[in-house]
Amino acid sequence: MLREETVFGPIHSRRLGSSLGINLLPVNGKICNFDCIYCECGWNADGRGDTVLPTAAQVRNALEDKLCALMLDGTPVDSITFSGDGEPTLNPEFPRIIDDTLRLRDAFYPAAKVSVLSNATRVNIPEVFEALRKVDNPIMKIDAPTDELAARINHPAPGYSVRRTVDALKKFDGDFILQTMFLRAEDFDSGAPEVLGPWMDIVRELRPRQIQVYTIDRPTPAQGLEKYTTDEMRALVAPLLAEGFNIQFR
Repeated sequence: MLREETVFGPIHSRRLGSSLGINLLPVNGKICNFDCIYCECGWNADGRGDTVLPTAAQVRNALEDKLCALMLDGTPVDSITFSGDGEPTLNPEFPRIIDDTLRLRDAFYPAAKVSVLSNATRVNIPEVFEALRKVDNPIMKIDAPTDELAARINHPAPGYSVRRTVDALKKFDGDFILQTMFLRAEDFDSGAPEVLGPWMDIVRELRPRQIQVYTIDRPTPAQGLEKYTTDEMRALVAPLLAEGFNIQFR
């Protein structure tokens, strides 16, 4: 399900309301340093037909045109959301694009939030981190508490480390949203005690302002994956709820 526009929507998001999407990756391809088994955009190998990244100027112009049209139509926008076909921070002009987006948001929809969905692999890069600190909702992903399990679920590029990612996320001082996919496969289960316990320890270490626990919602490139129900996920994270953590489910 590749996005065929740099700016798309708005679409209704259960988390973010009326969400206007921004894709900083090719409009007919997929570029990501993860290759998640559940990704709604498919495998990376299936999206290599286009490798052209939009420039900051192209993103700014497309966003300004879209926001102007939406405002004239009276269409609400609750969030301007960087999602798209892969990892948005891979665009080399990401920091400049964030600055442009914040200026346009303030001009057209000052009440809207700016959100970034990221796999958190580039938080250790100072300019990327500073850009993420500027947005309202930096939504950072950790799906697994160990490198071995992350390799099964996320198929990250070489060099990925859960511990290094956790240490980088500490720089937010809890002012971020942690997102985690819960699912079952033939060879792992997000709710198994040996997975759930260490993941909850990471949550306690990072103390994010919000946690988004979610499960499969669309067709996945890998076969044989099983989703969780909301009640199952709520029961699994009950200890964190009892400790006062703000957890959303979907």
